[in-house]
Amino acid sequence: MANTIQIDKMTRQEKLQTMEALWESLSVDDQEVVSPEWHEHSLRETDARVSAGQEQAKDWTKAKQELRKRFE
Repeated sequence: MANTIQIDKMTRQEKLQTMEALWESLSVDDQEVVSPEWHEHSLRETDARVSAGQEQAKDWTKAKQELRKRFE
């Protein structure tokens, strides 16, 4: 591959930023993405937990910050 990224030399922050950039790029053409069956099942389970008051939705920006703190 001509543009090889040396992942082992990246910091955790650089890896997370790269993952976010990749995800954003992949999300642009979401019509090409087919969700697997397990994904719908998982979403339904999560929705049921939220409806039952067993789980609460979080702001995505805050959730990402919390996850980043866990791995620093």
